[in-house]
Amino acid sequence: MLRVWHLRVVLLPVLLLIVLGAEALAADSGTITFSLDFPNSAPEHYSMSVQADGNAKYESTGKISQDSDERDDYHTEFSFSDATRGRIFQLASQAHYFAGKIDSGNKKLAFTGAKKLAYSDGQKNTSAEYNYSSQPAVQQLTTIFQSVAATLEFGRRLTYFHRYQKLALDDELKRMEDQVRRGEITELQAVKPVLQQIYDDSSVMNVVRARALRIMDMNPAASAGDHR
Repeated sequence: MLRVWHLRVVLLPVLLLIVLGAEALAADSGTITFSLDFPNSAPEHYSMSVQADGNAKYESTGKISQDSDERDDYHTEFSFSDATRGRIFQLASQAHYFAGKIDSGNKKLAFTGAKKLAYSDGQKNTSAEYNYSSQPAVQQLTTIFQSVAATLEFGRRLTYFHRYQKLALDDELKRMEDQVRRGEITELQAVKPVLQQIYDDSSVMNVVRARALRIMDMNPAASAGDHR
């Protein structure tokens, strides 16, 4: 009997370490995904996934803009800033990783797109769909993902205009700069490559190149040494 008791005393801490280690591993390998489907908008669909290390993927489909009939599929990869990545996973934890209903259930609210939040790791795989949620954590996550998506859609349009319609770059960059100043778009480092390409292109008007440079300098992640 003494041996059994001694064995339990020895094994319990080991089992606890195994459980805690598995939970820590799951947290380190978790992925959060946000998607939105909104017919007749630009884009009509987009999806963004972020891993625990901050690496992220984004894809969208639909018209280049509301004023254009041009359509394409857009894919890009980027890294979230540490602050935003940490906030996303903190809010996901507060929202119980989207296990259960998160939609407000209020049918009188205007439709603002079919949204979905999902979480997966080695321990759990949960998701929930909603139009509007009254949960503060979900509201904040929605705001974060939508503001980053807006940034990435600027990158999508700038990439297209730089290739096919360089005269459209100035107006697009003016709108982008204005939204940056108002705090409506975030994680500018995600679109820095296309801004850098525009700045480096001597065939683009100097005023446009200067604006691209100014937007990059509004990004704390960018430094003067990054510009050639």
